This record gives sequence, structure tokens and C-alpha cells, in this order.
Amino acid sequence: MPFREINSKMVEATVLPGQKMYSQRGAMLAYRGEVSFTPNIQGGQGGVMSMIGRRVANEATPLMTVEGSGTVMFGHGGHHIQVINLSGDTLYVEADRLLAFDGTLQQGTMFMGSQGGVMGMVRGQVTGQGLFTTTLKGHGAVAVVAHGGVIELPITPGREVHVDPQAYVAHHGDVRNKLSTALGWRDMVGRGSGEAFQLELSGSGAVYVQASEEKL
Repeated sequence: MPFREINSKMVEATVLPGQKMYSQRGAMLAYRGEVSFTPNIQGGQGGVMSMIGRRVANEATPLMTVEGSGTVMFGHGGHHIQVINLSGDTLYVEADRLLAFDGTLQQGTMFMGSQGGVMGMVRGQVTGQGLFTTTLKGHGAVAVVAHGGVIELPITPGREVHVDPQAYVAHHGDVRNKLSTALGWRDMVGRGSGEAFQLELSGSGAVYVQASEEKL
């Protein structure tokens, strides 16, 4: 079910009988029709293992299952909303940035260190972001929240993109991530963010970057 962008901070989704969608708790602003909202302790279609990953990453806030027949308006904290449409590929996104998504999408978790090695683990320690990233795979729409607007940067072979880890929102495609240091280890003492670290993304796909480094 695609999202209709009402403005930069609100989206509307049509809920149809027999279909589900999932949303962040507190994301519902208003709705019309016969629509129900129930906590989902399974963590979406990812099942129990998905929920375990979220708990390890301190992302245990349950999703809400949205069902029924009607329309729902979503928003969260006045943050900017970006709608991302997936066509069979996988979206990697911080769990706390998920606003709402189609129930047809398969949810899971990925340990950032599995792609970034040791430096992928350092990313979580230094920037304060989790070591786990939520994955959504399949055909459907995802609404994510960010600070100050979002820009989509294409990633093409031979032309990697460097992103401040705290400005990172999500990425999709056949992409590898690696955290690199722009300064020497001695220079980084006492620095917990900004240009001391850069997230290098290479391959083929796109990365979504927010305008502000503020944590949600």
C-alpha cells in the first residue's frame, strides 16, 4: 500500500481488509474508518529472531500492527518523512527511523560488523548508533523519519560515497559499508562524532542522508 505524502512531515496510507502494515508506536496522528492498532511482540514478519536483534540493539520498542479498512495519517515528533519504494531489493535502516511500512515486506536484522569488520563495531561505540541495522526486503513502501530533510545519493561502481555516520538514515542495493577514520587514533580521543569517522558505501544502490546529525 503506497503512502501519500500530505506534506514533508505527514503521510497517509490506505488500509485494506486482509492486509497488514506496521508502524512505530505513537506514529498514528489520525485515521478514518474501521482501523485497529495492536502491539506486535513478534517484531513484524522477522519473527522472534528479529525481535531478539532489536533487543540486543536496545531497539525493543514493539511495532504496532495496523489492520482494518480505512486511511491512516502518520507522523512523528515533527520530523521530516521520506517515502522509499522497494522493488524486490533490501533496505537497511536504523530501527528508530522506521515510521511505517507494508506488512508484505520481510523484516530482519543485520549486524553492522558483518560488513564493516572491527570498524563496523566501532561505529556503534563511537557514534551511539546501534550495531544492528533493521532490514526490510521485498516489494512495498517504507516511510522513514529524519531531521531537516533527506537527500538520496546514488552509489555506482567505482564511485563510493562517504557519509558522516550520524547523518546516515538508510541505504539499499548491492552495497558494502566500511567505517574509516579521517583522523589518526590520537586525534580522535575525545571526539565522538563528525568528521573523525566516515561511513564509506560502495557498490550499486543509493544512500539516504539527513540534513542534521541530531539523534532521534
